[in-house]
Amino acid sequence: MIEQPKSESFISLVKKGNTSSAIAMAGNAVLALCKGGAFIFSGSGAMFASAMHSLADAINQGFVFVGSVLSEKKPTDRFPTGFGRVINIFCMIAVIVVTIMAYETIHEGIHLLQHPAGHSGGLWINISVLVLNILIDGTILIKAMKEILKESRAPEAKGFALVPAAIKNVGRAAPPTRLVFYEDVVAVLGALLALISVVVIALTNFALLDGIVTTLIGCLMIAVAFRVGYDNMIGLIGVAAPQDIEDKVSQTIFADTHVADIQMMRILQEGRYYHVEGLIELHKGLTLADADDVKFRIQEKLMQNPDIADAVISIIEDDGITSWIKKDSEIVK
Repeated sequence: MIEQPKSESFISLVKKGNTSSAIAMAGNAVLALCKGGAFIFSGSGAMFASAMHSLADAINQGFVFVGSVLSEKKPTDRFPTGFGRVINIFCMIAVIVVTIMAYETIHEGIHLLQHPAGHSGGLWINISVLVLNILIDGTILIKAMKEILKESRAPEAKGFALVPAAIKNVGRAAPPTRLVFYEDVVAVLGALLALISVVVIALTNFALLDGIVTTLIGCLMIAVAFRVGYDNMIGLIGVAAPQDIEDKVSQTIFADTHVADIQMMRILQEGRYYHVEGLIELHKGLTLADADDVKFRIQEKLMQNPDIADAVISIIEDDGITSWIKKDSEIVK
């Protein structure tokens, strides 16, 4: 009798949700309220743009956190491959939200360029809120960078070395973590630009700078929307794993002395997990029972990698033709 998958409780699924997106949602919600109040008091366009960005981030991260929870659901009879790509759908919804907020921000920026508002008071309120913005979003960004290294199994980095390491490995992180990273890079840059705008306008009354910064922040939000949209579009289609992942998998397969060649292998990346499908050639002379043992042994070794969600290996007898051209170089390694 086939064992039916056990039902999962709502709490157990929530615990599996993406931590970075949950923290970012809460932090940006607080920032949106603070910035909105500062904008109402001061009328600063840069503050309005920053408030819109924080609101967009809070809504996005809420969507993404829900998506990350649903994507952790176990496969069912109706959906035997699982729900991993659900997170890509929710991230695409987040892209729509960012795009709408970016349009509103750019629209406000153009309005301020045509009708400069000038300094209207509330300098220290604006400065305090923007400094708080930089501190909160900066903390979230640092956490996101650490999550990137953790999810990509990259070596730990500290200090300023964390930045290039995160940029190098961001493509292998889970979609929610990538979204938090991209959005908070823009959030920190936007807060810095808004802070500069508020101070310069207060000291020089160069009112056009307000519109320039507001429009620039909107353009940065558009850049995030395109980047996140592209990443999740290819995630929905299905994208091949990076070359070094393919090399590690093939090395694991060739580590078994009974393997003669790899005739075909396909590794699909889904979020930060990989699905391995391969056809391997075994040396001649093995019994069917021995060949099956080799196949199951290789599958078990591959599944020991926490980033591999499933591995399906088929076996045939060696045809005497070398199909996997990297075999010799990998054995040397």
